[in-house]
Amino acid sequence: MINGIERHIKDFSIEAIAESGQCFRIVPEENGAFCITALDRLLTVRQLDEEVFGFSCSDEEFDLVWADYFDLGTDYEVYRALTLPEDEYLKTAISFGSGIRILRQDAWEMLISFIISQRKSVPAIRTSVERLSERFGKPIGRYSDGRTAYAFPEADALAGADTEELSACGLGYRVGYVRNAARLVQSGELDLKRLEQLDTPQLIEALMKLQGVGIKVASCAALFGYHRLDTVPVDVWMKRVIDTVYNGSLPEEYKPYAGVLQQYMFNYARINKVGI
Repeated sequence: MINGIERHIKDFSIEAIAESGQCFRIVPEENGAFCITALDRLLTVRQLDEEVFGFSCSDEEFDLVWADYFDLGTDYEVYRALTLPEDEYLKTAISFGSGIRILRQDAWEMLISFIISQRKSVPAIRTSVERLSERFGKPIGRYSDGRTAYAFPEADALAGADTEELSACGLGYRVGYVRNAARLVQSGELDLKRLEQLDTPQLIEALMKLQGVGIKVASCAALFGYHRLDTVPVDVWMKRVIDTVYNGSLPEEYKPYAGVLQQYMFNYARINKVGI
């Protein structure tokens, strides 16, 4: 048991969430626990029994911060019940990804993380995000191995960074995109909080005005940073799924919560190399 609290939670798998490609700072430890760095906090989670989890925080912090972050107030059975009876692929994907939830993450971190993600594997994205945090973020605690944990850097820190510093984090051609977004947020020209008021098409359109932000990055930022559950980011894996399983278009019945259902589809396709 880790120091902290225990909670009984249905339909929750920290391992499945960590592997689902929506977050790049959930790291497995040798003892079976997972460390999450998010919202300027460090949290350790370990599964103790079926539907019983240990969290390295107080009851108050869990209720005020992490319950919302993990979207625990939502019954995911409502989303899964949309599965069409004949949709064997989605049934398999849901069973494989049991316990996945769409995290309620910070919009700024998601925007930069998915700008970085272009043409990178998930491990490479994690490395770049971690290097960026170590170089420009503030210390917030220590991992179990003694390493210092750092918060994701604020816009001010990245806006003033030079090309060499950013390149050292493995950003490659994305250096200018990251710095430009940071400068717009720093100046107030880009108000990510204000974008919450827009409907989903308007939100995606606004995000795509940024350098280096196409439809896929904007959709990821909308789904994972703004919890727009009707949004389907289409990368190479989802394109294969949509084209080969759904004849080019997801069913209309899925559209209100297609972002949730696609996460099961994407997770299953990427891990099992569907279509290769």
